[in-house]
Amino acid sequence: MAEETVVRKNEKIGEVVSAKMAKTIVVQVTRRVPHPLYKRIVTKRKKFYAHDEKGQAHVGDVVRIVESRPLSKLKRWTLGEVIRRGADASISLAE
Repeated sequence: MAEETVVRKNEKIGEVVSAKMAKTIVVQVTRRVPHPLYKRIVTKRKKFYAHDEKGQAHVGDVVRIVESRPLSKLKRWTLGEVIRRGADASISLAE
């Protein structure tokens, strides 16, 4: 019998900071790590470009991105799912 190897793709959770491009979102992933010398907890942020085929994600949403093959010069991730919707900016003030 052939052994099946399970390939686990890398996943990250972050906040959408830009959704202005066609089928592309920019996700900012935040990590808290101790400083190598001073051992103080510091916040590190990194932006990832992810492919959003259906345009589901909007600015402020918390999303899961999954590693994929290179889709362009910068895009190596695809949108997995929208975990939490951000605040809706289209609500108008009551008169």
